Amino acid sequence: MINIQISMLDIKFIRENKDLIKDGAHKKHIDFDVDELLGVDDKRKELLAQVEDMRAKQNNATADIARSSDANDREKIITQMQELKATLQGKEKELNDIMTNWQALMLAVPNIPDVSVPEGISDEDNEEIKKWGDISDFSFEAKDHMDIMKTLDMADFERGSKVHGFRGYYLKGDGALLSWAIWNYAQDFFLKKGFTPMIVPTIVKKMNLYGTGHLPSEAEDLYETQDGDYLSGTAEVATMGYFSDDVIDFSKGDKKILSFSPCYRREAGSYGKDTKGLIRVHEFYKLEQIILCPADHQKSVEYHEWLNRNTEEFIESLKIPYRTVVNCGGDLGLGQVKKYDIELWVPGEKKYREISSASYFHDFQTRRFNIKYRNEKGKSVFAHSLNCTAIPTPRILVSLVENFQKEDGTVEVPEVLRKYIGKDQIT
Repeated sequence: MINIQISMLDIKFIRENKDLIKDGAHKKHIDFDVDELLGVDDKRKELLAQVEDMRAKQNNATADIARSSDANDREKIITQMQELKATLQGKEKELNDIMTNWQALMLAVPNIPDVSVPEGISDEDNEEIKKWGDISDFSFEAKDHMDIMKTLDMADFERGSKVHGFRGYYLKGDGALLSWAIWNYAQDFFLKKGFTPMIVPTIVKKMNLYGTGHLPSEAEDLYETQDGDYLSGTAEVATMGYFSDDVIDFSKGDKKILSFSPCYRREAGSYGKDTKGLIRVHEFYKLEQIILCPADHQKSVEYHEWLNRNTEEFIESLKIPYRTVVNCGGDLGLGQVKKYDIELWVPGEKKYREISSASYFHDFQTRRFNIKYRNEKGKSVFAHSLNCTAIPTPRILVSLVENFQKEDGTVEVPEVLRKYIGKDQIT
């Protein structure tokens, strides 16, 4: 069985609030049968009681043998113990089987979405809540990012495909320098917000992906190693794993981490969609904002807004047009209570493309990772967790080079990046 805490909620809460769980699953459009779970839990408790009773009898019998001076009496007890042992072994196997089923069902319990989450089935039903910046209106025939970057020798997609395969790419020259400039600027920008920087592992044990809720639902989108470990698609996974089994002292402040790592996603099921360029690639880099804080709903709500606003401010400083949407129920993951997406304007496609997601989870993840703190009364309590993309590369390059292209084929460098790349224009 998986060595993590089982659910975002304890079974007592689920049993007492089964209608709430049903409503949450319905709003998220997740097929989950809470009545099946409760039925399995009844059987689990029944078998557990039987096994514990038999083990107690076995212990008593062992003590009786030690105390008895009568050989016939000891023989009789030994015979009874052998019969009990055989029955106990059968019950233990039955309990192990039911526990495996119970654990799988508990891992599938969806977190309850906030009441403010809109109804909807997919990302097409997400609701726009903000739009910033003027859509680029070019007086010339604009190019897409692939044409721009190939012409300026910023990227090589053909050789990327030759070496990596499907969705492969090389960033070179000013393409590589522009990525480094974004990382360095993002580091300066976000660390001023009070984050602690961290570079985290990309190869993680399976239990960490169960902890964040990426498994089991996202299994087809993950790269698995020959050793049964996984390549993570976000620094969130390793960062949360870092704090597993910790009792955090929040008297010194809430945990605010800015984590960086390479990221890997198979993009399973997206074959034939967005296959060109840097929109949807298998390997990329990402800076991620992660927060651990006391278990207070209002604090989580405030942090959620703050995290998302951090990334909005970063995009605004680059002067790239964007919009923010609140995700509908059907576009929430298993553990998310609420989520915002920030989408950048892509002139070549004449549409907005996601660049960042901000989510809060209450104690869904921290229960699984066993991350606690002691409240004012000294009681051990599971913390709350949140995360938000700070910035991913190379995807941001798509909107950046397309929005800042000039008629002569050059690309203007956003003012805030110029000191990091050492030039005003890419020519």
